[in-house]
Amino acid sequence: MTDDAVPGGTPGPGEPVNEPVDGHDDDGLDLARVISRSLASAAGRTPAKGRRSRRGPGGRIPRGKASGAHPDERDPQLLDLTVGRLVADRGWALDLRVHGVFGRWAELVGAEVADHTTPESFAEGKLVVRTDSTAWATQLKLLAPTVVRRLNEELGHGTVALLEVLGPHGPSWKKGLRSVRDGRGPRDTYG
Repeated sequence: MTDDAVPGGTPGPGEPVNEPVDGHDDDGLDLARVISRSLASAAGRTPAKGRRSRRGPGGRIPRGKASGAHPDERDPQLLDLTVGRLVADRGWALDLRVHGVFGRWAELVGAEVADHTTPESFAEGKLVVRTDSTAWATQLKLLAPTVVRRLNEELGHGTVALLEVLGPHGPSWKKGLRSVRDGRGPRDTYG
């Protein structure tokens, strides 16, 4: 043993560590502890007891190592977290909420109104709704402020600015027995 050996059986820096100290042959876990203590004392610090460090030489975390017991980005992720991150990255949140409203139309406007109306499109704050008769088109125009307020509660304030109500699709009178050139067709309740 040299003069810079650490008392208590721990060899000093530069001293071989596989020599038996106090009649005990250091190998395996005991050898790792001895090496760790000698390196820490050579660096002027003591290792924390009961704690393992993932850091390699120089205090850096080596690449390619396992993530350990704590989750990180390399671990398998839950599907809802992954899809949520994708939606946020792509800016699809508003589109998904709007299409969710289309799917829950009956819940939002009531069963009776939903039986006679269908949302068709949403773009730039304008929601287009188609009705099955002109009477329901008139009724929905009267209910428009209430419907817009309810939709903005679901989608966020100011999302729906305008509710455009369209009447039913009428038949085309451009061809057939009752067509007239440059005529506007029959004048009844087709929108």
